[in-house]
Amino acid sequence: MEEQSNEKVMLLSDYDYYLPEELIAQDPLEKRSDSRMMVLDRETGEYWHRHFYDILDYLEPGDCLVINNTKVIPARLLGAREGTGGKVEVLLLNRKSDTDWETLVKPGKKARVGDRLEFGDGLLKAEVMEVLPDGNRIIRFYFDGIFEEILDKLGQMPIPPYIHHQLKERDRYNTVYAKYDGSAAAPTAGLHFTKELLQQVKEKGVDIAEVTLHVGLGTFRPVKEENVFEHEMHSEYYQVTEEAAEKINRAHDNGHRVITVGTTSTRTVETVADENGRMKAASGWTQIFIYPGYKWKVIDGLITNFHLPKSTLIMLVSALAGREHVLKAYEEAVKEKYRFFSFGDAMMLMSGLSDKAK
Repeated sequence: MEEQSNEKVMLLSDYDYYLPEELIAQDPLEKRSDSRMMVLDRETGEYWHRHFYDILDYLEPGDCLVINNTKVIPARLLGAREGTGGKVEVLLLNRKSDTDWETLVKPGKKARVGDRLEFGDGLLKAEVMEVLPDGNRIIRFYFDGIFEEILDKLGQMPIPPYIHHQLKERDRYNTVYAKYDGSAAAPTAGLHFTKELLQQVKEKGVDIAEVTLHVGLGTFRPVKEENVFEHEMHSEYYQVTEEAAEKINRAHDNGHRVITVGTTSTRTVETVADENGRMKAASGWTQIFIYPGYKWKVIDGLITNFHLPKSTLIMLVSALAGREHVLKAYEEAVKEKYRFFSFGDAMMLMSGLSDKAK
């Protein structure tokens, strides 16, 4: 494991790796749990090639699996500017009120304060109310009826920019346990679970704690500063219930492991936990940035996907297993033609796997 550094420089280039474009998964597999899974011992760096349904071999009774039950909304709206008819694309990011949303608008230069937009032949109308410092817009929507129903009719799923294929089934960009509307991107590590596999996990005696973190597009925002410490993290809304906090605390109290599904679940529990790793019910906004040297408070293991080069997510994974171990594992994944990113394959990072490799 890497020791915490006192230096105030961490180079972005240290988190780069070579990825052929053809390994970026464009479509989900027919069966979610058939994805491949690389199992990495976070202490030794040893790895094994498995499939996602093999997670049952690595989970033990009493463990607590933490999942993010956020739901991706059809947040991409295609419309036109009133008067000119010029095409416009609006991506919903954060809801501010019943009618107002923080949005990303393309083309942004043509979305000035006071400009009016319409979608679905006027079924939904909008006005640009404010331009924020980062270029996002506050937009107020005007409609008759229920906004969510209109959005369901007019909106498209906001799949990531590196996926060029059309999504045939909308629900494939949501987990099978998605509950609460609010995300502009999926917590993709959870996409590998089927309802049947989750039931098998429960039957093995593993506790499942549900937390919520609404994933924003900041997930895909590239780190531009060569000194990573200068990067400003995006903010995302989270909620942890009393029930989830109790399950996580109980696992640790009884000497068992807490294993998060995805970087979003990881950021949530590490935000909420106190210095002793104790959880409590909480909600709010987090900008937590986890990178090598971070002192873990809660998690013992992580199930995640393969992340973009030079991203904050590969830094988080490196904080758990060490940058050299992670980059070596990624190099092996490229060599073995794993599928990368949102619809790609999975990785499990745990301790003590070398002694019980299967």
